[in-house]
Amino acid sequence: MQILDGKKASQAIRDELKIEVAQLSIEGKKIPHLAAVLVGTNGASETYVAAKVKACEEVGFKSTLIRMEEEITENKLLEAIEALNNDPDVDGILVQLPLPGHISEQKVIDTIDPDKDVDGFHPVNVGKMVQGLPTFVPATPHGIMLLLEHYKIDTKGKHAVVIGRSNIVGRPMSVLLSGNTNPGNCTVTICHSQTKDLKAFCLQADIIVAALGRPEFVTADMVKEGALIIDVGITRVEDNTKKSGFKLKGDVQYESVAPKSSWITPVPGGVGPMTIAALMKNTFRSCLQKN
Repeated sequence: MQILDGKKASQAIRDELKIEVAQLSIEGKKIPHLAAVLVGTNGASETYVAAKVKACEEVGFKSTLIRMEEEITENKLLEAIEALNNDPDVDGILVQLPLPGHISEQKVIDTIDPDKDVDGFHPVNVGKMVQGLPTFVPATPHGIMLLLEHYKIDTKGKHAVVIGRSNIVGRPMSVLLSGNTNPGNCTVTICHSQTKDLKAFCLQADIIVAALGRPEFVTADMVKEGALIIDVGITRVEDNTKKSGFKLKGDVQYESVAPKSSWITPVPGGVGPMTIAALMKNTFRSCLQKN
């Protein structure tokens, strides 16, 4: 068993970006600028946005954090996004999800300029991804592909089972793994809450991507020897022995599954850092495309 270390891989990407941004600065060219919008005070969202802002500082990007109260109207939020769309200095826009219930996430995603949609959720970018055209790929699936690339994992001809069909991870992950790329060229099965005998599908899998948001759902008896395991889940589970009062659990029961796997991502420290690295790469690309 070997660890797919997202911290190391993401650091390598950030180090490369730092050099490239420094070169832009030397040449007097525009520095990438990421604008993040945070609605409300959700604890997990606060943590994620802070990590993204910190990553921007590390690589030399300009970043702007726009905080909005939980009660903000949908129209006011959409107006703020339009203002960022029209700001020539802003290269990437991300609106941290989830949003309060009175705001339509789809309307928000649709309002972001596709050329600044560094989260890769806009229907225009999703459509391009499905067709294999150059575009902004959703940050978590993109990060997973970058992780496989970093560790030179050969996925050609492998059977990948993706558990979860969200538009953020599951669906795009299935498209990327089945694409004529490297990593890629997998035969992909998508499993979800209505899949009958999910365990049987998992036992056939050379690669399992667990992205369903249920802590320790994937157990050792669902995994064949030598499978590669990508654990996308991250859930706060109450733990009174911790100073924070909680611990982070993935969708995979790490202790039992790890010994059977060839490669596995830890939680935390696996997919999470790669999501941020992919977001940074998307923002850098947006800046280059526009300038």
